Amino acid sequence: MAKNGKMTQAHREFLRYKSLTARELAEATKEFDWEFVGGKSKPLSPEMRERWLRARRKPGRPRVGKGVKIISVSVEKDLLAQTDALARKLKVGRAALIARAMRTVLAEES
Repeated sequence: MAKNGKMTQAHREFLRYKSLTARELAEATKEFDWEFVGGKSKPLSPEMRERWLRARRKPGRPRVGKGVKIISVSVEKDLLAQTDALARKLKVGRAALIARAMRTVLAEES
């Protein structure tokens, strides 16, 4: 049962199957007796194929602007620690804070 005291769908199914006789249970689960169920499959429709391919994709990062470029930069350990502390305080990621700083410097220099 769920924490709120209401019966879940799975629990109702369990109770339904639990109350069946052996013969009724065998009849109700007959479809699962096949050794290979792949014979029942059919080619995916274009819509189903698109949904399947979308589900298989790795989530990835959300696209911002024209996308992102991963770079490797050397930073002093103390400066990085201060950056991480400020990012935590502002509740933003390290990359977001660094991007914000870069935009600020670029705006000042323009």
